[in-house]
Amino acid sequence: MIKNYVFMLSLISFLGYTNASGQEAEQVIDSTTVAPQEAPELPVTDPIEMKEDQEDQKKIEAAEKKAKKAEKAEKKAEKAKKKAEKKVKKQEKLSKAIASKKKAISKDEKKLVKLQAKMAKGKSKGKLSPVDKMKMNEKMEKIKSKLVKTKEKLAKLQRKQ
Repeated sequence: MIKNYVFMLSLISFLGYTNASGQEAEQVIDSTTVAPQEAPELPVTDPIEMKEDQEDQKKIEAAEKKAKKAEKAEKKAEKAKKKAEKKVKKQEKLSKAIASKKKAISKDEKKLVKLQAKMAKGKSKGKLSPVDKMKMNEKMEKIKSKLVKTKEKLAKLQRKQ
């Protein structure tokens, strides 16, 4: 017990001596006043608190990873949805183009039939001049070539579908 008392006394005197000799630094604010400079406080490094902080940090990081993963999955789903919508839109556009080509073909065929009927009627009556016959034949050839091109385009569109 006496040893403990002596040890404590020497410890207190040592600490007192170190505080007395290591006085705080002073900083001059202006020529008349002097303010003591405060030393920065070091954080308490308790092993239990450090462990808890590390666990909390790990939990936060895990939550952030989970949120990032969920966000990434959401973006992926959104991208897939847009891709599907784009595919549907493309299919609709293709269907419209096919319908349009079919309509153009039927229209050209009707024109051709009408022109042929007009030419046959004119020939039977004998009212067509050679120039008129030539013009009608040129029109019919033009319509026929347009009809062939349109049919080729239609076949190409149908292959895409």
